[in-house]
Amino acid sequence: MTVPNVLLSGIVGSTAYGLAHEGSDIDRLGLFASPTESLLGLHTPKESHVTTAPDRTLHEAAKWCRLALGGNPTAMELVWLPDELYEVRTPLGDELIGIRTSFLCAKRVRDAYLGYATQQFRRLEARGDRSFSADTRKRTAKHARHLKRLCHQGLELYTTGRITLRVENPEEYHAFGERVAADPSAAGPVLGHYESAFDDSRTALPDRPDEAAVEAWLRRVRAHFYRPAPV
Repeated sequence: MTVPNVLLSGIVGSTAYGLAHEGSDIDRLGLFASPTESLLGLHTPKESHVTTAPDRTLHEAAKWCRLALGGNPTAMELVWLPDELYEVRTPLGDELIGIRTSFLCAKRVRDAYLGYATQQFRRLEARGDRSFSADTRKRTAKHARHLKRLCHQGLELYTTGRITLRVENPEEYHAFGERVAADPSAAGPVLGHYESAFDDSRTALPDRPDEAAVEAWLRRVRAHFYRPAPV
C-alpha cells in the first residue's frame, strides 16, 4: 500500500520501548495529508490506512490531531520518538514535533493513560482462572507489560510534560509480565499505586491544550497541499 504525502512516520511499539525480543513484530505509525481539494467534495478520503504485513498505521493529519488532543497514548508516541526511529520526517513533520506539548492537558492525559491501563487490567481479570494456553499466557504477559508502561509513562507526562518512550529497566517489565501471567491479580496493586500517584502528584500540564497552535499547523498543511482542480 502506497500512501502519498506522508509527513511523519516511525517505528513505535515494543521496539521503541526497548521491550522487543526475537520474533517481535515491528510496528510503524505515521500521519499523512490528504490533498486539500479531496476534502471539499461529497466523498472524503479515508482517514486511516492500516496494514498487517507489514504492521503499519497511517492517520490523516486531522484525525491524528484529534487523537492526540484526546490524549491517545498510541498517537502521542509518534512525536516523542528517538531520532533514529523516524523513517519519514518532513519539514511539516518537524513542525508538528515542535508543537507536541500544545496537545497536552492534565485531565485528558490522566484519563487516557489510566483509562488504557485499566482496559489492560480488565483483560487480565477476564483470565483470572489461570487455566489458559501458552499462547494466552504470552498475551497476558504482554498486556501486563503494557499496563505498567502506560502507568509509568502517563505519570511522567503528567508530572513533567514529557515522555521517555524507552523504559529504564526492560527486565523489570518482563518479570512483571511473567508474574501477572502466573497470577493476573498481581496487576491490581500496580494499577492502584499509580492511581494514587496521580492523585498525589502535582501536574506540569495546563488545564486545556493549545488548540490554536494545533489549528495553525493543520492550516499550514492544508495550504501546502492545496492544488485547485480544473473547473
